[in-house]
Amino acid sequence: MKDVSFQLYSARNFPPLAEVLSALGEAGYTQVEGYGALYASLTDGEIAGFKSGLDRHGLAMPTAHFGLDMLESDPDRVSKIARTLGIRAIYCPYLMPDQRPTDATGWRAFGARLQAAGKPFRDAGLDFGWHNHDFEFFPLADGSVPLDLIFAGGPELSWEADIAWIVRGGADPFAWISKHGGRITAVHVKDIAAKGENASEDGWADVGQGTLDWKALIKALSKTSAKYFIAEHDNPSDFRRFAKRSLASIQSY
Repeated sequence: MKDVSFQLYSARNFPPLAEVLSALGEAGYTQVEGYGALYASLTDGEIAGFKSGLDRHGLAMPTAHFGLDMLESDPDRVSKIARTLGIRAIYCPYLMPDQRPTDATGWRAFGARLQAAGKPFRDAGLDFGWHNHDFEFFPLADGSVPLDLIFAGGPELSWEADIAWIVRGGADPFAWISKHGGRITAVHVKDIAAKGENASEDGWADVGQGTLDWKALIKALSKTSAKYFIAEHDNPSDFRRFAKRSLASIQSY
């Protein structure tokens, strides 16, 4: 696997961005994934400058996260940013706890809301979908599971599958890969430290240094429609260490 992306959220605590992009290019990355707070408030000129920085270090940004508020309230702005940065796939990444539905009807309606929010982007030829965390796998009182309901309400939604969050949600990633593999167009590749380890990094690990069987997971994911594989660590103490070790691991699978 040669084209591995780096989720820039992993380096949010290590500004300036220009140095992050330089380090990633030197480490061998050719792609990055953006996140909403990185560019949502930038001017057109600053977005163009960001694109120049990517180009300077041999980096493309085929995928990106945008918050639901911006997707719904200013789709034209999202589309303009996507065109400027060369983004081909947009994923909505999160839902705050106080906004999460509490029953099956609510989750199905949320899927329909995402479906509607994605229409202008799908119409423009972009991929659009949902990025999971752990809460989508906690069964509801009736036994249904939110992620199934989101997809039931949003029949055209793609899925950026964050495998480690599936595990933290108490679910079997292989079962979910099998169940909804046809929707998976991107994958977050991250790892979970052994119990009691890496507490200062919130229990996450560099890819290949944790408990997930990524070799087997990559094999299972190769049978899906996944196009993009994005290395991520939610709280590394050293993003350069994480970037280099994870890229080497992923490329070995």
